[in-house]
Formats: sequence, C-alpha cells, structure tokens
Amino acid sequence: MQLRYAMTGLVVTLALAGCQRTAYDYSSNSPSAAPAPLTAQPVPSVQGGQLPPPSGSSQFPAAPASASSMPGAQPAVAANALDVTKESMVGSWRVNGSCDMFLTLTNLGSGSRGGTRGCVGELTAMGSWEVAGKQVLLKDRSGNAIGSVYKTADNRFQGQTNTGQPISLSR
Repeated sequence: MQLRYAMTGLVVTLALAGCQRTAYDYSSNSPSAAPAPLTAQPVPSVQGGQLPPPSGSSQFPAAPASASSMPGAQPAVAANALDVTKESMVGSWRVNGSCDMFLTLTNLGSGSRGGTRGCVGELTAMGSWEVAGKQVLLKDRSGNAIGSVYKTADNRFQGQTNTGQPISLSR
C-alpha cells in the first residue's frame, strides 16, 4: 500500500513539474527594440473596360431538361390535378389493381401513418403519407418520400414512385 502512495505521489510530482510556467523576460529588451512599423506599399492603378465575350465552353453544367427526370425527384403535378384533403384520403385504397394501401390520421413524424399489403417495389416500404398542395406524398418509415400521387377524379389518384413505378389508387 505504501508503494502505491509513493508511485501516485511521484506521478503527480512529475505531472506538475511539466506544468512549470516559462515566460520571456521582456525586461532585458529596451523599449526601442519593438518591431518597426511596416511601410506602405504602392498600389497599382485600377483600370476599367469591357470584358471580352465568354468562350464557347461554360464553367457551369447545362440544366436538366426537366426536374422530374432527375433521380429521386417528385413528378410534377398535372395541370388538371384536383384539390385533395387529408380527411378524404383516410381509409383503404386499391393500388394498381393488385394490392392495398391503408391511410390513417394517426400522426407519424411529419405525416400520418399509412402502409401497404401485398404491394411490390418501393411501396412495400411505405410507412407514412401527407398532403402537400394537390399532391399526396408517400413516405418510407424514415420519412423519406418514395413517391406521390395526385387526384384525377373522385376516388382516383395517379402518380409514380421515385424510380418511375406507376401508382394508381382507386376505391
């Protein structure tokens, strides 16, 4: 036990020895030994004039043909899309005539809880949904948009997933 205290004391002493204050002795220098101020440098004159026309190549890439052609982009809402309310979406929907989608008003993150049964592709990951303008955004369980639909008639919606899989909802 004595050896342990002795070792601890030695470690503390060595640690404190490394923390000694060292300082520069300014008293040995005369006040006139301060660094000399910098001298001003001449500045070249500024010229004005017209820039030459840009060369044929641009430093910026060309804009894509349409935003919806980009991977992961939501399709544009059709000009004839009808207004949609959250309350009108609640319930069971037939998806592409082959599987089912269930939409509730139970909050889940920024949307409402939803899900699918018997669907394939991205729709199997659906966990929530929300109305954004005239679109209904379909989201995965992490809240990432996986697709969207818009109202084309009473009880009928059309759209697609982010990978281009068509979505048709009806009841």
